[in-house]
Amino acid sequence: MSKTDAYLDKLRNTGIIAHIDAGKTTLTERILFYTKKIHRMGEVHEGAATMDFTPEEQEHGITIASACCTCHWGDYSINLIDTPGHVDFSIEVERCLRVLDGVVGVFCAVGGVEPQSETVWRQAEKFGIPKLAFVNKMDRLGASFKSVLEEMRTRLGVSPLALTLPIGEGEEFEALIDLVSLERVDFDAASQGSSYTRSALSEAEAALAAPWREAMMNALADEDDAIMEKYLTGEEMPLELLRSAIRHGTLRRSLVPVFAGSALRNTGVQLLLDGICAYLPNPAEAAPQEAEDTEAVKTAARHIEKVKVTVDPKAPLSALVFKLFMEGGRKLSLVRIYSGELREGLDCLNVTRGKAEKISRIFRLNADSRDQLNEARAGDIVAVQGLRSVCTGDSIAALERRLLLENITAYRPVISIAIEPKNSGEGEKLDEVLQRLQLEDPTLQVELDEASGQRVVSGMGELHLEVLLERLKREYGLIPRAGNPQVVCQETVLKSAEASGEFDRELGEVRHYGQVTLRVAPRERGSGNLVRWAFDSGSQTGQAASGAAQERPSGKSSGGVSGQSSGQSWPAAWLEAVDRGIDDSLQSGVLQGFPLQDVLVEVLSMQRRDGSSSPAGYHMAAVAALKNALAEAKPVLLEPLMHLEISVPDSHLGAALNLISTHGGKVSDLLERGEVKIVKALAPMRELFGFSTYLRSSTQGRAGLIMRFERFDILG
Repeated sequence: MSKTDAYLDKLRNTGIIAHIDAGKTTLTERILFYTKKIHRMGEVHEGAATMDFTPEEQEHGITIASACCTCHWGDYSINLIDTPGHVDFSIEVERCLRVLDGVVGVFCAVGGVEPQSETVWRQAEKFGIPKLAFVNKMDRLGASFKSVLEEMRTRLGVSPLALTLPIGEGEEFEALIDLVSLERVDFDAASQGSSYTRSALSEAEAALAAPWREAMMNALADEDDAIMEKYLTGEEMPLELLRSAIRHGTLRRSLVPVFAGSALRNTGVQLLLDGICAYLPNPAEAAPQEAEDTEAVKTAARHIEKVKVTVDPKAPLSALVFKLFMEGGRKLSLVRIYSGELREGLDCLNVTRGKAEKISRIFRLNADSRDQLNEARAGDIVAVQGLRSVCTGDSIAALERRLLLENITAYRPVISIAIEPKNSGEGEKLDEVLQRLQLEDPTLQVELDEASGQRVVSGMGELHLEVLLERLKREYGLIPRAGNPQVVCQETVLKSAEASGEFDRELGEVRHYGQVTLRVAPRERGSGNLVRWAFDSGSQTGQAASGAAQERPSGKSSGGVSGQSSGQSWPAAWLEAVDRGIDDSLQSGVLQGFPLQDVLVEVLSMQRRDGSSSPAGYHMAAVAALKNALAEAKPVLLEPLMHLEISVPDSHLGAALNLISTHGGKVSDLLERGEVKIVKALAPMRELFGFSTYLRSSTQGRAGLIMRFERFDILG
């Protein structure tokens, strides 16, 4: 095995995902302590956790920005990312999952699979990432290891495979059983869990472990024929064979190994670390990335050629920027390298924006500190200085092979506030700071209202915008006046309509003409916008482009529509101008100027006028045609609907249900978890400002609330 192969084999890019308050950051703190990355464990409740290093995180006691740290366990190197659990910061989870090879899902032994746990788990599933699970807080009153595994089966649709088993639960939790080696594992409280011992199982412990061990063997027998044969014949089962089958099932995502413990009690973390190294994939084992060869696009009539990017340090550079920091006036880019190498002084290209770049410095991150490197290789995650033009999701590539990796999904904001500087002198600084914060956080959107001088800032929730205002004050000394939060909506149409737009005007002593006819129609909710080119050669003028219909999601190039009719070809510049006009118009609807969603736009025909047809004419004609069609297609507002999950004692259930009803919500489910009722509901966000305060008041502070964005829709 070469040095490169050995390095990749021992590298793990792993993230910690979970619902808020499941114990992600506490677990991460223990991992850093046991891997000797830190010498003292900080606690979240004391505001001293290593990975929650910003003042906002320490004040709120939650993770807001994902933090990356490299640590070592044995001869393995682990790039560990602690992600937020609060729904307002979902983009942080999404962009980290985009570059990870494996994740650990943390579940509270009392709360089980909570709403945001389910959300982030499905985000990881979307990227096809192998997963482990850690059932935390086994020492809490009401903890149930078995119940969490059952919820994983029913709510996540996975096959959990228990590899460790708690001895006792709640106040009686004392140790773990390793179901693979069939040993008892005790953790020394005096050394904060650093020392742990393995011993043979007692008769009672063996009886406790027996049904769990049998369930594990049955699951692994389905994964490996050798295990099946030895299991049926009663032969001794080699540990390496068991571990190989567990790894195989994990990488195939047919099994999810589950570990139990209590991070706060320093119990079970080392066994999880062993599992990360033994069962999660190295970069070479992860699914290869798909990219567009932009050189092929240029030379093949805009045909998009997809290629697989394999982890090879000797191949040309291909990397993805998944997060940005601004430090002083310098931009620090977090980069996942998929192929090739990064070196100081390397000339490369921002393929997304077509701009040349030069690597000035490379760092290994340790939360809020870093170590400088001379180079980094394929499979690694590092921080880079010198990339001036990059934004989140941009592809960095070698000059000789310009590969464009799939971008990171954009999120639509659901709430906005208007802010304005206290005086005209602060306006310029405020705009500069907001632009800088937008670079770091793509979910922030800022628009300037020229008439009022207000900046309308939109984000993912009340906490998201609250943190923004805190950062403006703490980091930049800006305390702008802020208005009340407003809901950000979307627009769509309920019926089909057809309309034309014509532009015929002299601009700068040059005549510009264009005429476009198109149709709009509603699409299924959540399916996005779609533009379809369906030129009809039998149109009234006989001059419309003909050919097979072509379609694309809005916001992307139509890919070379070059229709002909009556022996005439349409210049690409005219067609692209129609494209841009449609995309521009879809950003602002006809009711209140909100973006359109779930709309089909069909371009039916275009007319030309010799000597005056121009790209500007067709752009303006497309804008007018789409506005006319939207006005006739019964446009409606779609408001953000929020999923509510309220946990409340039975004695206060009536108050909670009444509150949901008075705030425009509809109950979708009512469940029981022990002595607590779980109410699930859907409610419009415009009715939910201050809802958590009303809920605490009406239930004497005994209700718990989880609220997350569900979709833009009409609450019928």
